[in-house]
Amino acid sequence: MTRTTKVIMGLALIIGLSSCGVNRAWVFNQNQNATQVNLERNNFEVLDQVSGSAEVEYVLIFGGMQKRQLYDKAYAEMIKSAELKGSRALTNILTEEHIGGVPPFWYTRTVTVSANLIEFTE
Repeated sequence: MTRTTKVIMGLALIIGLSSCGVNRAWVFNQNQNATQVNLERNNFEVLDQVSGSAEVEYVLIFGGMQKRQLYDKAYAEMIKSAELKGSRALTNILTEEHIGGVPPFWYTRTVTVSANLIEFTE
């Protein structure tokens, strides 16, 4: 073998065995509520930060849920953990999507939805 062939094969071997994957996270706000609250006085209390998460795995581009179903499942889990009752509300809703793995062979998509839980005292 020539020197060039050995170098090319060596580089291909290093790249093939390095197990480097793609790992990205996006943080964006998809809250499109049109409710307006005028807070003239301190009549609310921040109780907690709640979150919900949903994950799906793909193998060779085939996998579970659609992207919209993943968001809906994460949002429903967040609402369930918030235990909304009385004069409680969710504010500052934030959606984070994380993709990790080695596309297109295997990867996971995780969606996390989080918000602040407030309660109006008056």
